[in-house]
Amino acid sequence: VQLQASGGGLVQVGGSLRLSCTGSGTAFGSDDVAWYRQAEEKQREVVAVLWSAGGANYAESVKGRFTISRDNVKNTMYLQMTSLKPEDTGVYYCNRVRLRTGQLRTLDAWGQGTQVTVSS
Repeated sequence: VQLQASGGGLVQVGGSLRLSCTGSGTAFGSDDVAWYRQAEEKQREVVAVLWSAGGANYAESVKGRFTISRDNVKNTMYLQMTSLKPEDTGVYYCNRVRLRTGQLRTLDAWGQGTQVTVSS
């Protein structure tokens, strides 16, 4: 199973983008899902998690600016990003996740991701 992210691009500071993530070979409507990002020369970090039971959690750096959502009919998840900052620049990935022994674990191989570049 591999989830593919799309919708990235070049945007100016303060702009918005909506990323999409679709899955091949699986319907992930009953799964917990998350968006991650990796800036150049930095480790990949979780940006937002959407729990199948309801609710979402966000990294402190994106709270109030990013919104994670899903459309189970379309088997697609989204990341709406607003008020973008240069530090949001990076490659964004999506994955199914599970909380195990207090840590968030990814379930699938990483897709190619989608590049988001915020210019100042």
